[in-house]
Amino acid sequence: MTISVSVLPLLIFNEHKQVLTDTRSLKHLEIMNNITADEIENYIEENYGTMKHDKYSFADAINEVSYDLESWSVDPWDIFLLVIENKPIKDLHTHSYGFQTRAGRGIIEKFQSYYYEMV
Repeated sequence: MTISVSVLPLLIFNEHKQVLTDTRSLKHLEIMNNITADEIENYIEENYGTMKHDKYSFADAINEVSYDLESWSVDPWDIFLLVIENKPIKDLHTHSYGFQTRAGRGIIEKFQSYYYEMV
């Protein structure tokens, strides 16, 4: 008895390799203000020193979260600054009295989930 299994490759969205297999990945191309890996690397190196994380996975994870929050029109840079510097996103109420709200923690956890899937 032979069992046939169809396995789809893991989607990776970065400057070196783009796999466009479904409508979700095509939506990424429609987002005008995607953050790039080089922008992230430049910002981190200017402000903190050497980049120790995978810049492509970092950028892809930020853009994924931005796509998920598309209905709130969240700029990927706002998400990036929330993750890196804990800066609040006022429209999403990510902080209350200087502490992260459930919404803020949820965004950061979603970023972490996407990042570690891609690394």
